[in-house]
Amino acid sequence: MLQLLPVVEERLGAARVRPLLMAAGLAGPPDGTTMIPEGEAVRLHRAVRATEPVLWPALLAEAGARTADYILANRIPASARGLLRLLPAGAAARLLSAAIARHAWTFAGSGRFRAVDPWTFEIAGNSFVQGETSAHPVCVWHAAVFEGLYRALVDDRCRCREVQCGAQAGSGGVCRFAMRLERRRR
Repeated sequence: MLQLLPVVEERLGAARVRPLLMAAGLAGPPDGTTMIPEGEAVRLHRAVRATEPVLWPALLAEAGARTADYILANRIPASARGLLRLLPAGAAARLLSAAIARHAWTFAGSGRFRAVDPWTFEIAGNSFVQGETSAHPVCVWHAAVFEGLYRALVDDRCRCREVQCGAQAGSGGVCRFAMRLERRRR
């Protein structure tokens, strides 16, 4: 929420923030001094998807990228960032995926996070999409967070894609995110 609301204000204008908060059933923006209840974050993400049918992917992706930037600046010690950047990509991915798993509650909430391997993550029961149906993956915020962290700490060619969404038929309620390395351009 702390990263999404500024994105909405910058992209859609300050007048759009209040109606969005109302659509999410929120009294006002969080002040950032306390943990934000999961339900409030979920309602805001859903309100963005419902009220911005064309722009929601870009809004949530930008908020996810900013969340990754915030985590890098405020939650990962400089010594750990430096170490990860020095390691080969495979070793850095193993360490980063383990750290993400230890702190998964911050973005998976009540969902059950699992690092399938250092390049693949799952969130079962992801509250951001629980009870919804979609023909396409919708967890662009999560994918942007993972991609931002991996690009900064593992390899700048990392890209993350949600290959299965808990909102899709046949997913078993599991969101799956796959990281890949893009080829360097010549």
